[in-house]
Amino acid sequence: MQAIQWGIIGCGDVTEVKSGPAFNKVSNSSLVAVMRRDAAKAEDYARRHGVPKWYSDASKLIHDPDVNAVYVATPPSSHEEYAIAALQAGKPVYVEKPMSVDTASAKRIAEAAKKYGQKLVVAHYRRAQPLFSKIKQLLDEKLIGDTRFARLEIYKKMLLPEELVHPSRGWRVNREIGGGGIFHDLAPHQLDLMYHFFGEPIKVAGVSQNQSKQYDADDIVAGNIVFRSGVVFNGLWCFTVAKEEERDHCEIIGERGKIGFSFFDHKPVEVTVDGKTETLVFDPLPHVQQPMIEKVVNFFLDKGPNPCSGEEGVNVMRMIDQFTSHS
Repeated sequence: MQAIQWGIIGCGDVTEVKSGPAFNKVSNSSLVAVMRRDAAKAEDYARRHGVPKWYSDASKLIHDPDVNAVYVATPPSSHEEYAIAALQAGKPVYVEKPMSVDTASAKRIAEAAKKYGQKLVVAHYRRAQPLFSKIKQLLDEKLIGDTRFARLEIYKKMLLPEELVHPSRGWRVNREIGGGGIFHDLAPHQLDLMYHFFGEPIKVAGVSQNQSKQYDADDIVAGNIVFRSGVVFNGLWCFTVAKEEERDHCEIIGERGKIGFSFFDHKPVEVTVDGKTETLVFDPLPHVQQPMIEKVVNFFLDKGPNPCSGEEGVNVMRMIDQFTSHS
């Protein structure tokens, strides 16, 4: 394989800017086909993005001889079906986060990659972005000394009724489609980065509730993790606060200082060491998945390591389930 010729299953909102255009901007990579069940929308996407082929049948895209890698960008409830079908057809797969609706489903995808001898990457793409790569570097270099703990606060306003009926928003609070609520949509970014920064979790516990009763899924989640490295994590996600109370902040505390940053808000990283604070500024990315897609392409072409394996995706999915289990 000299170049990756991508087919996208599920060319919805996430592919418009975040990921789709990047497949043509990375070296040795091109987007050659897209699929959406709504044929008119698939054709429209292909026309607007200059994609040669479009389908309304995923099987036809998967078995297109011009497609040699598949990006599964549908809602989580169909990740397993499409990822395994592509793997079985001999195509490496890049699957969106969350990896699936629950740990058992994610494990079946990872096991299929092994069974069919194909490569699998999970789209925990923030770990490849320059901002978070820099934070990992600072932690590895022990700039703030040994890390003691990390604490996180993600607070979002409640979705309005008109937002809940919008196709691109409503599925995120449908447990059958998304696996859970907004937590399942946003928390994979945070939990994967904690896993990426601190290594294997050895104790995970959490609580979740549906406080507002505005939809079926839980709207508040709190959890703790102890990593084998000794680092302790504490996080709180609430999706029913007033607009004025919205917050997106994480602090990693070490013996000599701390690192403060946001996951979604474009703010400088604040690094405090021995009482002195420095700010690190990063330019916004035109396509937030492009750094990850570059690593995926290199991995598929045997030019680099797997940037986020199926097994890592399963571990993140397991943490999500452990935070939200009501048993």
